[in-house]
Amino acid sequence: MGTQKSELLQGTLDLLVLKIVALSPIHGYAIAQRINQISREVLQVQQGSLYPALHRLEKRGLLKAEWRETGGRDAKYYSLTRAGRRELNAEQANWNRLAGAVALILRTAE
Repeated sequence: MGTQKSELLQGTLDLLVLKIVALSPIHGYAIAQRINQISREVLQVQQGSLYPALHRLEKRGLLKAEWRETGGRDAKYYSLTRAGRRELNAEQANWNRLAGAVALILRTAE
């Protein structure tokens, strides 16, 4: 039996990106790898979703980016801004509240 891959719920990608970037400055491809690794290969982020999310978060002032050389080539490294940290905290609290509510419903006896 193979590992089942899951699509990300609408709106969760930004939260996951902010959380991964909060751990340390990181480039885009590594963000996708880290999400895949930490989720035990359940979540996969496609480049077509990731890079627009990174640009959107940067435009909103939640991420800042700088070019660095890595492995003989330049890569854009992202880090969290203060506003990004506040947004991450708010989104995590909201996610935990939502997940708790779903768990309550799923535990309801039929």
